[in-house]
Amino acid sequence: MYYSEIVATGGFVPERVVPNDFFNYLVADADEWIRSRTGIGERRFAAPDVSTSDLATEAARHALDMAGMPADELDCIIVATSTPDMILPSTACMVQKNIGASNAFAFDMNAVCSGFVYAVETADNFIRSGKYRRVMVIGADTYSKILDFDDKGSCPLFGDGAGALILGRTEEKKGILQSVVRSDGGGWELIQVPSSGSRKPVTAETIAARENTFKMAGKQVFIFATDVIPKIIADVTGKAGIEVGEIDYIIPHQANVRIIDFISKKTGLGKERFLLNLHRYGNTAAASVGLALDENLRNGTIKAGHQVLMMGFGGGLSWGGALIRF
Repeated sequence: MYYSEIVATGGFVPERVVPNDFFNYLVADADEWIRSRTGIGERRFAAPDVSTSDLATEAARHALDMAGMPADELDCIIVATSTPDMILPSTACMVQKNIGASNAFAFDMNAVCSGFVYAVETADNFIRSGKYRRVMVIGADTYSKILDFDDKGSCPLFGDGAGALILGRTEEKKGILQSVVRSDGGGWELIQVPSSGSRKPVTAETIAARENTFKMAGKQVFIFATDVIPKIIADVTGKAGIEVGEIDYIIPHQANVRIIDFISKKTGLGKERFLLNLHRYGNTAAASVGLALDENLRNGTIKAGHQVLMMGFGGGLSWGGALIRF
């Protein structure tokens, strides 16, 4: 039986730091207003000439450097994103060209903020099938490109970034031990960019109405997140046959610290077990889990033998989790 172990990780964020007081034009004392509601202190925005594939490429290179392997040893590249460079071709193919992964096949996956976990689930199954040995997963988004900067309920929440990992085949029982992914299309309207595809093509009229920018029903999404996160924890640990207390750390989607506070109280898991970086990066969508994973492997927080639960939730509605033994 094959398992998928994490061979290496990588992360990348743009240079430009955007502090909370950038949003003083929207609300008085924006720093206090944003921190008290979300826990976010700053975020990174990509330059106008920097795209999602650029961030994804840098994260991929960092992962390859950690692994000490050439890109042509990759069998597959999956890029999870809801802000692709363009509607076609796939951002993953651009990354493939940039890193020189000549022997891989590449494609995009869109599960919004759950995308990284969805892509890990897909890559894990590719490897467990025995057909592939090394698969790269990248979560990357540039939400600064699609935000409505007059919407104080959403634009201060997001930042840009990319997180990557390389999964490799092993016969040792470690790496991805168990995973769960779910969706509920009944809630698709809660998180959307209304004018961005064939349902409502972009026109001068939709641009004037700002329908080509990100929209979110914040209160309903908060309720959704606080409902599904405990279910993710219970589902994944139950399927893995372990107790919740055996989890060393949880890497949640970095959306809002108030969600984490609520889940910590509801599950009895101490907040110190939740690995967070949203105070520095904000919500980086599909990049958030990968970025936090990379940071905490590189700084030594996550060590060999630790059991870590990664979790994502977002548009679709979608959610999922993966239990990893290092």
